[in-house]
Amino acid sequence: MFKFKRTIHPKSVMFAVEYEDGRTGYLVVEGHGGPGEDYLALSIAREQQAAGTLPEGNITRIKRVR
Repeated sequence: MFKFKRTIHPKSVMFAVEYEDGRTGYLVVEGHGGPGEDYLALSIAREQQAAGTLPEGNITRIKRVR
């Protein structure tokens, strides 16, 4: 019998980042865990803002998109 090796791909999750002024940005987190770890998205979004990847502004909500 043949054994197939299953390739494990890192899971990427997309989040919609909503700002106080009505703008929406998107953030993709590679290797993110399950929905129980979505609380980490806010700190990741703030790190991305500091790095200049996400626009500056007050974040009001972060929602998992896919």
